[in-house]
Amino acid sequence: MHTLDYAGRCVVVSGAASGIGRALAEAFAGQGAHLVLLDRNAAALEAVALQLATAQGVQLEKIRSFCVDLGDDAEVARCADWLAADGMPIDVLVNNAGIELPTPIADQATSANQRWQAQLDNNVVSMVRLTRALLPLLHDGGSIINQSSIWGLSAVAGFSAYCASKHAVIGLTRSLAWELGGRRIRVNAVCPGWVGTEAAMASLRSMANDSGRSEEQELAQILAGQVIPELLTPEQLAGTFLFLGSPLAQAITGQALVVSHGEVMH
Repeated sequence: MHTLDYAGRCVVVSGAASGIGRALAEAFAGQGAHLVLLDRNAAALEAVALQLATAQGVQLEKIRSFCVDLGDDAEVARCADWLAADGMPIDVLVNNAGIELPTPIADQATSANQRWQAQLDNNVVSMVRLTRALLPLLHDGGSIINQSSIWGLSAVAGFSAYCASKHAVIGLTRSLAWELGGRRIRVNAVCPGWVGTEAAMASLRSMANDSGRSEEQELAQILAGQVIPELLTPEQLAGTFLFLGSPLAQAITGQALVVSHGEVMH
């Protein structure tokens, strides 16, 4: 019988130093995985590794971290070479890293186009870059899990770049599922709803400012659109990733799984 036991399996998590990525690292560590944690914030990345080793009692030899800018071809190549030299095949690649910034179309600031491009680069192109670099190390029958959003299936005013990038992640996921099926590598996306992270709360503040409502009123309106009117926690979201990376999900590929307390149903 298949279980969620990750003992002896190698899981790579990008954007692992904070928010959802940190919760994913903790969840996979709790299931016995060997972790490879990637982030461009070296100090925060080191703090996560130390926390896992002390608070959760994870053996340090099961945690490897690499500070890398996923927007830099050379840095990603060095990361791949470092992992290849280690000799452990990758079982699960979690493409979690990304950014979320408002991009109202009427914005005439000189930085508007740069913010648009930055979100495509950080949320989609960097995902492609890392996947391509690590693909030779990914075990046949392994799993790739891409972070999308409910806004990759719907939309909201003022965040067109973020919405476009998350729609693109789903298209990328479905295409790669076909492309890598011959190696039995499963590729799926997770589409979270409102998670109580710093990035999400920054978006909430922007939406409240645009609507003229208080942050509390804006949040109340958002939660009223959910079947279960609560913010998700990163820890709640982690269970979906654990499932998708496990043999329990061996027949699931090319899917965009929504985790939104019922805000989006499809």
